[in-house]
Amino acid sequence: MSSRILEEMRDVMRRHHYSIHTERSYCDWVKRYIKHFNIQSRDDLSDGERKIERYLTFLARERNVAPSTQNQALNALVFFYKHVLKQPLDQTINAERATKKVKVPVVVTRDETKRIISAMSGIHQLVVKLLYGSGLRIIECTRLRVQDIDFAMKSLTVRSGKGDKDRITTLATTFAFFVNFVVRKQRHVRRSKRRRKC
Repeated sequence: MSSRILEEMRDVMRRHHYSIHTERSYCDWVKRYIKHFNIQSRDDLSDGERKIERYLTFLARERNVAPSTQNQALNALVFFYKHVLKQPLDQTINAERATKKVKVPVVVTRDETKRIISAMSGIHQLVVKLLYGSGLRIIECTRLRVQDIDFAMKSLTVRSGKGDKDRITTLATTFAFFVNFVVRKQRHVRRSKRRRKC
């Protein structure tokens, strides 16, 4: 039952154009929810509000999750009931809320950052420089293409970033030369491969 319903969930999420990361996350929450209540059939999924309430309270009390994690679980389960099971959730869900833990953020100093970057080389160093200097996310950096780099304007175009939105960010002047060098090197490698094929 679990695999069938998860396949249905994936299909609905793809029709709604959710990102692959959200799809995986939501499916994981539904899988955990089904396992938690030992659900065997669709009939066991009735009385959704109360079950979701109990599950979210369990996450807060027993699993000691962060508020953002509990919210993600709630969003996944509400989506599951509304769009996959077609069961509207009319009653209020009054689960015990997870408490926010106050933590002192760990901040890397400029000197530490320089030491980390200088300990790397090649493409790894370039990726870290782009993450740090241009504020890119890892997935955005790995999807970056040569045509997304504008050396004249010292900018990068991030395509299909968070929320499937495009944005323009700065290309740090100190990294521009290194990026340009790597781009030219890659072009040379491609040309050489093409020549060998001919």
